[in-house]
Amino acid sequence: MFRYAAIGLTSALALGAGAGAAHAEVKFGALYPFSGQLALLGEESARGLELAVDQINSEGGVQGEQVTLVKGDAVDNNQAIGEARRLIAREGVKAIFGTYSSSRSIAASQVAELSRIPYFELGAVAEKVTGRDLAYLYRTNPTAKDMARTIVDMIVESVAPELDKDPEELRIGIIHEDSSYGSSVAEFENKYAEEAGLNVVAEQAYPASTVDMSSIVLRLKEKNVDVVLQTSYQNDSVLFLRQADEENYDPKAIIGGGGGYSMEPTAEAVGADVIEGVLDADFTQYNVNPEFAPGVKEFVEDYKAKYDSAPRSGHSLNNYAGAMALLHAIDDADGFGPDEIREAVDAIDIPMGETAAGYGVKFGENNQNTRAKMMGMQWQDGELVTVFPEEAAVSELKLQD
Repeated sequence: MFRYAAIGLTSALALGAGAGAAHAEVKFGALYPFSGQLALLGEESARGLELAVDQINSEGGVQGEQVTLVKGDAVDNNQAIGEARRLIAREGVKAIFGTYSSSRSIAASQVAELSRIPYFELGAVAEKVTGRDLAYLYRTNPTAKDMARTIVDMIVESVAPELDKDPEELRIGIIHEDSSYGSSVAEFENKYAEEAGLNVVAEQAYPASTVDMSSIVLRLKEKNVDVVLQTSYQNDSVLFLRQADEENYDPKAIIGGGGGYSMEPTAEAVGADVIEGVLDADFTQYNVNPEFAPGVKEFVEDYKAKYDSAPRSGHSLNNYAGAMALLHAIDDADGFGPDEIREAVDAIDIPMGETAAGYGVKFGENNQNTRAKMMGMQWQDGELVTVFPEEAAVSELKLQD
């Protein structure tokens, strides 16, 4: 049974001090992009896992053993493969947690599968991650399909009514970075937009490393796009917002798909005036109804205490929530063998509304968490606040026609 601790890590440490200290350790891998282009969100994701391990260890560890995280730097796909091999063969990890980047997760989890080592994905969203019929791969977080579904629902249920327009009147433009992440989200955005009768008039893929998006901005202007959907990392999010502002391109709505759109450093880079009113569909963030996400306030307090700063993105929160569910399950296992861990994880059954991310955990087809959900957020007065769905919202969606 899942034992979610709604107390903060500080309190948990105090409780753990009175318990008998564990005399052994068990190693788990922490495989993230700690350097390179994706390092900021890679490190932010890893911090959530670290906080979960701190809390578990304060409670006595897993099966009486203290958890030690061994880091691997998935700076690119090839290194993700090499680091996965090192963690398994040289470090002897019992499972690998990661990885934020879909392409790196896809590459590294194949290595783990061949070695029969459980691989727990806590943050990558591409559908292909859990679409390969792997027995030892589990994903706790919502997917590209969930992100696209949330974006289209938000357009139909909130954006169009706020603009006093029928949804089919809006001219939609889809732009996305061209890796597994962006391409997967865009595929489902097109699918759900068609089902909803939305009018997609432009689509453009680009490499995340691009240094100029002015031609994309001009094309969107020429197509009279009302609502721009961008699936991106941080650098390309900043680049698009800056160049759209420079070209005086002011669509009725911009909706980001995760990545840079949920990050404080993005708001700081482009400025409050540019980010104001921009929407985002992503993992649960911090300005959310605390009744919807019990424990979120305590998580923020623990994060600040450990890292001497506020969380930079909801990626840390979602990695924490997923890791807590998995570590508690492994604690209930009969050992650290691959199949013993799998049996324990298969039994997880956490209802909606009982994790700090708001959603529940139960694995279904292809070991995907069937209870993981995305949220809709908006930048308002310099803060990213939850506006969709209603039960998670702390503010109403606001647009100017």
